[in-house]
Amino acid sequence: MLWAGNFVVARAIHASIPPMTLSFARWVIALLVLLPLGLRPAVRQFHLYRPYWRRILLLSLLGITAFNSLVYWGLQFTSATNGVLLNSFIPILIALFGALFFRMPMNWKQGGAILISFFGVLTIVAHGDAERLLALDINRGDAIVFSAMVAWAFYTLLLRGLPGGVDRLGLLTVQVALGLLGILPFFVWEVAHVPPLHLDLPGWAACLYVGTLPSVAAYYCYNLGWHVLARHAPTALSI
Repeated sequence: MLWAGNFVVARAIHASIPPMTLSFARWVIALLVLLPLGLRPAVRQFHLYRPYWRRILLLSLLGITAFNSLVYWGLQFTSATNGVLLNSFIPILIALFGALFFRMPMNWKQGGAILISFFGVLTIVAHGDAERLLALDINRGDAIVFSAMVAWAFYTLLLRGLPGGVDRLGLLTVQVALGLLGILPFFVWEVAHVPPLHLDLPGWAACLYVGTLPSVAAYYCYNLGWHVLARHAPTALSI
Protein backbone atom coordinates (compact mmCIF):
# COMPACT_ATOMS: atom_id res chain seq x y z
CA MET A 1 0.00 0.00 0.00
CA LEU A 2 2.77 2.43 0.93
CA TRP A 3 4.75 1.63 -2.20
CA ALA A 4 1.67 2.14 -4.37
CA GLY A 5 1.46 5.66 -2.92
CA ASN A 6 5.13 6.12 -3.73
CA PHE A 7 4.46 5.47 -7.43
CA VAL A 8 1.49 7.84 -7.50
CA VAL A 9 3.30 10.67 -5.72
CA ALA A 10 6.46 10.28 -7.80
CA ARG A 11 4.48 10.45 -11.03
CA ALA A 12 2.44 13.41 -9.82
CA ILE A 13 5.56 15.52 -9.21
CA HIS A 14 7.73 14.16 -12.04
CA ALA A 15 7.68 17.52 -13.82
CA SER A 16 8.72 19.41 -10.67
CA ILE A 17 11.45 17.25 -9.14
CA PRO A 18 14.00 15.37 -11.30
CA PRO A 19 14.30 11.64 -10.54
CA MET A 20 17.76 11.53 -8.95
CA THR A 21 17.00 14.59 -6.85
CA LEU A 22 13.83 12.95 -5.57
CA SER A 23 15.67 9.70 -4.90
CA PHE A 24 18.48 11.47 -3.04
CA ALA A 25 16.07 13.64 -1.03
CA ARG A 26 13.98 10.59 -0.15
CA TRP A 27 16.88 8.70 1.37
CA VAL A 28 18.38 11.70 3.13
CA ILE A 29 15.05 12.16 4.92
CA ALA A 30 14.85 8.42 5.61
CA LEU A 31 18.38 8.39 7.05
CA LEU A 32 17.57 11.30 9.36
CA VAL A 33 14.53 9.38 10.62
CA LEU A 34 16.46 6.12 10.99
CA LEU A 35 19.60 7.39 12.73
CA PRO A 36 18.03 7.87 16.19
CA LEU A 37 16.48 4.39 15.93
CA GLY A 38 19.05 2.36 14.04
CA LEU A 39 22.48 3.84 14.72
CA ARG A 40 22.96 2.21 18.13
CA PRO A 41 22.02 -1.34 17.04
CA ALA A 42 24.09 -0.89 13.86
CA VAL A 43 27.18 0.00 15.89
CA ARG A 44 26.49 -2.74 18.44
CA GLN A 45 26.14 -5.41 15.73
CA PHE A 46 28.94 -4.24 13.48
CA HIS A 47 30.75 -7.53 14.07
CA LEU A 48 27.77 -9.35 12.50
CA TYR A 49 27.95 -7.22 9.36
CA ARG A 50 31.67 -7.70 8.73
CA PRO A 51 31.52 -11.26 7.28
CA TYR A 52 28.63 -10.19 5.04
CA TRP A 53 29.89 -6.78 3.94
CA ARG A 54 29.84 -7.65 0.22
CA ARG A 55 26.25 -8.87 0.43
CA ILE A 56 25.16 -5.82 2.45
CA LEU A 57 26.84 -3.49 -0.05
CA LEU A 58 25.12 -5.26 -2.95
CA LEU A 59 21.77 -5.12 -1.12
CA SER A 60 22.23 -1.39 -0.63
CA LEU A 61 23.06 -0.76 -4.29
CA LEU A 62 20.16 -2.90 -5.52
CA GLY A 63 17.44 -1.99 -3.02
CA ILE A 64 18.28 1.64 -2.25
CA THR A 65 20.35 3.05 -5.12
CA ALA A 66 19.03 1.18 -8.15
CA PHE A 67 15.42 0.26 -7.40
CA ASN A 68 14.06 3.66 -6.42
CA SER A 69 16.18 5.71 -8.79
CA LEU A 70 15.11 3.54 -11.74
CA VAL A 71 11.45 3.74 -10.69
CA TYR A 72 11.57 7.54 -10.48
CA TRP A 73 13.43 7.74 -13.79
CA GLY A 74 10.95 5.42 -15.49
CA LEU A 75 7.97 7.37 -14.14
CA GLN A 76 9.19 10.36 -16.15
CA PHE A 77 7.94 8.49 -19.23
CA THR A 78 5.15 6.15 -18.12
CA SER A 79 2.07 6.32 -15.90
CA ALA A 80 1.85 5.51 -12.21
CA THR A 81 -0.72 2.81 -13.07
CA ASN A 82 1.72 1.08 -15.40
CA GLY A 83 4.45 1.35 -12.79
CA VAL A 84 2.35 -0.27 -10.07
CA LEU A 85 1.15 -2.99 -12.45
CA LEU A 86 4.74 -3.75 -13.46
CA ASN A 87 5.51 -4.00 -9.76
CA SER A 88 3.33 -7.12 -9.74
CA PHE A 89 5.99 -8.80 -11.87
CA ILE A 90 8.33 -8.96 -8.86
CA PRO A 91 6.98 -12.29 -7.45
CA ILE A 92 7.47 -13.86 -10.89
CA LEU A 93 11.06 -12.67 -11.05
CA ILE A 94 11.77 -13.81 -7.49
CA ALA A 95 10.54 -17.33 -8.26
CA LEU A 96 12.31 -17.44 -11.62
CA PHE A 97 15.66 -16.05 -10.43
CA GLY A 98 15.43 -18.13 -7.27
CA ALA A 99 15.20 -21.29 -9.35
CA LEU A 100 17.88 -20.22 -11.82
CA PHE A 101 20.49 -18.70 -9.51
CA PHE A 102 19.68 -19.67 -5.90
CA ARG A 103 18.66 -23.34 -6.23
CA MET A 104 15.17 -22.70 -4.93
CA PRO A 105 12.69 -25.44 -5.85
CA MET A 106 9.93 -24.83 -8.37
CA ASN A 107 7.10 -27.23 -9.22
CA TRP A 108 5.01 -27.39 -12.38
CA LYS A 109 2.16 -25.39 -10.82
CA GLN A 110 4.51 -22.51 -10.03
CA GLY A 111 5.99 -22.74 -13.52
CA GLY A 112 2.53 -22.53 -15.06
CA ALA A 113 1.59 -19.60 -12.85
CA ILE A 114 4.77 -17.78 -13.84
CA LEU A 115 4.01 -18.33 -17.51
CA ILE A 116 0.45 -17.00 -17.17
CA SER A 117 1.66 -13.99 -15.16
CA PHE A 118 4.40 -13.33 -17.68
CA PHE A 119 1.90 -13.06 -20.53
CA GLY A 120 -0.20 -10.80 -18.32
CA VAL A 121 2.72 -8.43 -17.81
CA LEU A 122 3.50 -8.48 -21.54
CA THR A 123 -0.10 -7.45 -22.16
CA ILE A 124 0.31 -4.53 -19.75
CA VAL A 125 3.59 -3.42 -21.30
CA ALA A 126 2.19 -3.65 -24.83
CA HIS A 127 -1.06 -1.90 -23.80
CA GLY A 128 -2.99 -4.86 -25.19
CA ASP A 129 -1.49 -4.46 -28.68
CA ALA A 130 0.43 -7.56 -29.81
CA GLU A 131 1.86 -5.65 -32.78
CA ARG A 132 3.77 -3.40 -30.39
CA LEU A 133 5.54 -6.45 -28.98
CA LEU A 134 6.33 -7.79 -32.44
CA ALA A 135 7.73 -4.40 -33.41
CA LEU A 136 9.50 -4.04 -30.04
CA ASP A 137 7.68 -0.72 -29.66
CA ILE A 138 7.83 -0.58 -25.87
CA ASN A 139 7.53 2.59 -23.83
CA ARG A 140 11.01 3.30 -22.47
CA GLY A 141 9.52 4.24 -19.12
CA ASP A 142 8.05 0.74 -18.81
CA ALA A 143 11.42 -0.78 -19.69
CA ILE A 144 13.20 1.31 -17.05
CA VAL A 145 10.63 0.44 -14.38
CA PHE A 146 10.94 -3.22 -15.34
CA SER A 147 14.71 -3.05 -14.78
CA ALA A 148 13.94 -1.72 -11.29
CA MET A 149 11.80 -4.82 -10.69
CA VAL A 150 14.77 -7.01 -11.65
CA ALA A 151 16.92 -5.18 -9.11
CA TRP A 152 14.29 -5.66 -6.40
CA ALA A 153 13.93 -9.38 -7.12
CA PHE A 154 17.65 -9.89 -6.57
CA TYR A 155 17.50 -7.68 -3.47
CA THR A 156 14.79 -9.92 -2.02
CA LEU A 157 16.65 -13.13 -2.78
CA LEU A 158 19.91 -11.84 -1.32
CA LEU A 159 18.16 -11.05 1.98
CA ARG A 160 18.02 -14.80 2.57
CA GLY A 161 21.76 -15.01 3.22
CA LEU A 162 21.87 -12.62 6.18
CA PRO A 163 22.12 -13.92 9.76
CA GLY A 164 18.83 -14.13 11.64
CA GLY A 165 20.03 -12.19 14.68
CA VAL A 166 20.62 -8.92 12.82
CA ASP A 167 18.53 -5.99 14.05
CA ARG A 168 16.41 -4.94 11.09
CA LEU A 169 16.39 -1.22 11.88
CA GLY A 170 20.16 -1.19 12.28
CA LEU A 171 20.63 -3.06 9.02
CA LEU A 172 18.23 -0.76 7.18
CA THR A 173 20.16 2.26 8.50
CA VAL A 174 23.40 0.84 7.11
CA GLN A 175 21.77 0.05 3.77
CA VAL A 176 20.33 3.54 3.41
CA ALA A 177 23.68 5.17 4.22
CA LEU A 178 25.50 3.01 1.65
CA GLY A 179 22.70 3.44 -0.90
CA LEU A 180 22.91 7.21 -0.59
CA LEU A 181 26.60 7.06 -1.52
CA GLY A 182 25.59 5.18 -4.64
CA ILE A 183 23.00 7.80 -5.59
CA LEU A 184 25.32 10.76 -4.86
CA PRO A 185 27.25 10.93 -8.18
CA PHE A 186 24.02 10.75 -10.20
CA PHE A 187 22.46 13.44 -8.01
CA VAL A 188 25.49 15.71 -8.45
CA TRP A 189 25.39 15.22 -12.22
CA GLU A 190 21.67 16.03 -12.30
CA VAL A 191 22.08 19.19 -10.22
CA ALA A 192 24.78 20.37 -12.63
CA HIS A 193 22.61 19.82 -15.71
CA VAL A 194 19.05 20.57 -14.54
CA PRO A 195 17.72 24.05 -13.63
CA PRO A 196 17.46 24.71 -9.88
CA LEU A 197 14.29 23.62 -8.10
CA HIS A 198 11.66 25.92 -6.64
CA LEU A 199 9.65 23.61 -4.43
CA ASP A 200 6.16 24.58 -3.36
CA LEU A 201 4.20 23.10 -0.45
CA PRO A 202 3.00 20.01 -2.40
CA GLY A 203 6.60 19.35 -3.45
CA TRP A 204 7.84 19.45 0.14
CA ALA A 205 4.93 17.28 1.24
CA ALA A 206 5.76 14.75 -1.49
CA CYS A 207 9.41 14.58 -0.37
CA LEU A 208 8.33 14.13 3.23
CA TYR A 209 5.97 11.32 2.28
CA VAL A 210 8.40 9.33 0.12
CA GLY A 211 11.14 9.83 2.70
CA THR A 212 9.17 8.35 5.57
CA LEU A 213 6.34 5.91 4.85
CA PRO A 214 7.52 4.18 1.61
CA SER A 215 11.13 4.31 2.81
CA VAL A 216 11.38 3.70 6.54
CA ALA A 217 8.03 2.02 7.28
CA ALA A 218 7.61 -0.06 4.11
CA TYR A 219 11.24 -1.21 3.94
CA TYR A 220 11.24 -2.18 7.61
CA CYS A 221 8.00 -4.15 7.21
CA TYR A 222 9.27 -5.87 4.07
CA ASN A 223 12.61 -6.87 5.61
CA LEU A 224 10.99 -7.96 8.86
CA GLY A 225 8.33 -9.97 7.03
CA TRP A 226 10.99 -11.74 4.99
CA HIS A 227 12.91 -12.55 8.16
CA VAL A 228 9.79 -13.97 9.85
CA LEU A 229 9.05 -16.12 6.78
CA ALA A 230 12.61 -17.43 6.74
CA ARG A 231 12.38 -18.39 10.41
CA HIS A 232 8.85 -19.77 10.69
CA ALA A 233 7.76 -20.79 7.19
CA PRO A 234 10.86 -21.45 5.03
CA THR A 235 8.83 -23.30 2.39
CA ALA A 236 6.94 -20.09 1.65
CA LEU A 237 10.15 -18.55 0.37
CA SER A 238 10.10 -20.88 -2.61
CA ILE A 239 6.91 -19.28 -3.90
